[in-house]
Amino acid sequence: MIGNRRSRSAVFAALLAALASTTALRAQQKATVTLDEAVELALRVQPTVVQARGDVRVAQAGRREAVGNWLPTISGSSSWSRNSTTRIDPTTQRTITAPARDFYSAGLNASLTLFDGFRRSAQGRSAGANAASADAQLVSARFQVSLQTKQTFFNALAAAELVGVSETRIRRAEEQLKIARDKLAAGSATRSDTLRSTVELGSARLQLLEAETQLATAEAGLARLIGFDGAVRAVADSSLFAVTPIDTSGLRDELLRTSPVILAADAAVTAAGAQVAVTRAQFFPTVTASYRSDWSGTGVDQLSNSWSARVSLSWSLFNGFTRESNVARVGAQRDVAEARLEDERRLAMAQLTQDLAAIQSAQARMQIAEASLVAAEEDLRVQQERYRLGAATILEVLTTQVSLDQAAVDLVQSRLDFLVARAQLEALLGREL
Repeated sequence: MIGNRRSRSAVFAALLAALASTTALRAQQKATVTLDEAVELALRVQPTVVQARGDVRVAQAGRREAVGNWLPTISGSSSWSRNSTTRIDPTTQRTITAPARDFYSAGLNASLTLFDGFRRSAQGRSAGANAASADAQLVSARFQVSLQTKQTFFNALAAAELVGVSETRIRRAEEQLKIARDKLAAGSATRSDTLRSTVELGSARLQLLEAETQLATAEAGLARLIGFDGAVRAVADSSLFAVTPIDTSGLRDELLRTSPVILAADAAVTAAGAQVAVTRAQFFPTVTASYRSDWSGTGVDQLSNSWSARVSLSWSLFNGFTRESNVARVGAQRDVAEARLEDERRLAMAQLTQDLAAIQSAQARMQIAEASLVAAEEDLRVQQERYRLGAATILEVLTTQVSLDQAAVDLVQSRLDFLVARAQLEALLGREL
């Protein structure tokens, strides 16, 4: 089993426990993984989550940069040089070389923006909104990956159950074929009974091949999602199929407050509005204060100092309507963000209604399928006994077998639909139910 706190490499090494299969499609060693382990591994390796984590780090760096814009900019410089001069004495016409001399210089420069048309304030709000949006996007990405992993995991479970259903059908068909042959040998059945039983056995084997193909496909998809190279088998715990009542009274209000998709869209609106304020700051002047101090001389103890201080103002009075174009562009982006937020709210409400209806439908179908399965099993037992006594035909027995097989398939499908619908509701709300 995969430990929750192990490193990924150690987990994958531990997953290589042998589990041999008797069929050709499953004749390989398979590691086992639970639902919680599969979700945890998927959250580590899926690119969308990795990118969302990177976006959070970038947004946090942007917030620090927005704070840093209020601080002065400081730079320093220094240099050392050694040179000599050569000249000709005009009296003697001789070349005179002066001794080499060292020259030192150093400088310090600082500047601070005093006023920038409230641009830094707007940038701070924008950075905060971007950070909130990145956090919401990370939560949304985590739940979307969790949903995808759960769906694939549940598909693998359902496929494994369908393989079991097909194997049970084969055993029943083999037993029925043996009974038909024994009755034929005893003269109490016709050749048609054995032929029909043989056809049923062939159909059961074909169904098993199809179920094994679906299982291999689902397990391969699960292995890819969790970043595992090799075959992996989904293992369900006892609480997975527990049907717990869902309090739907406050779900709609909770949805608007906690849904990761809605929170991300709302943060995007805030960020777009702050960006409008940043762009409008271009219409205001910029006031900057600067100070510079320099030291120079031929020795460290002979440095002379000079300094300067300056306050400057710059104001772009006209730049060919570039500022107006920028304001119009970011304003349009803000309008789009607001429209997307409202659409996400409406879509979330519609999705909530669909998920709740799907859960209720799946629960009802599970109850019906369970009752039908019990009835079909008892009906098959009665028909088989009647066939042994000669009171029923092989057609009645085979028809009952098909009904029993369909009831088992319906139960597996209703369970799968319930699990998927519940996982979709959890991803929509942003929490586990």
